[in-house]
Amino acid sequence: MTGKNLIAGLLLATLAAGPAVAQADDAAYCAKLGDYATRYLGDPGGQGGTRPDFDIMEGIADCRQGRTAEGIAILEKKIRAKGFTPPQRDAG
Repeated sequence: MTGKNLIAGLLLATLAAGPAVAQADDAAYCAKLGDYATRYLGDPGGQGGTRPDFDIMEGIADCRQGRTAEGIAILEKKIRAKGFTPPQRDAG
């Protein structure tokens, strides 16, 4: 393999990995939002815990089913509507 072919191959591999990394970051952020919303916005549950309301449950379900854009939108909207600031995305 020539140097140019090697560089081209590495560039293609890097570009192909980009969307997968972004999806993993979105999935992690989506889960973080779900945990945050459940903890701070959830309704009182048994044994001193909280349980999510239907909007939060919908957002969490979207996250778990790979619809991270929809889940993130629902959860961020719910968090802001209750007067909270959504948590920061982890630097990746």
